[in-house]
Amino acid sequence: MAREMLFCLSHLFGAHRCIFFRGVSKMKSSTKDQVSGGFRELKGKVKEIAGKAANNPPLKAEGQDEKVSGKIQKKIGQVEKVIGK
Repeated sequence: MAREMLFCLSHLFGAHRCIFFRGVSKMKSSTKDQVSGGFRELKGKVKEIAGKAANNPPLKAEGQDEKVSGKIQKKIGQVEKVIGK
């Protein structure tokens, strides 16, 4: 029986979004990092664009920071995959 994991994206477009993944517990650590990094990067891009549109420099800066941290997390997952972790 596959385990279910609930992944929630909050603060995205001001709404609460939830996505169900089956078998996430079977994912390798490297794959989880790549997926989480991709979501974090996307969330950062959305915040950055919203900050530009609303002329809100703090939101834009927060989005840029989150986008960079997502890229780093994704890269960590790629490196883990190469070294076989």
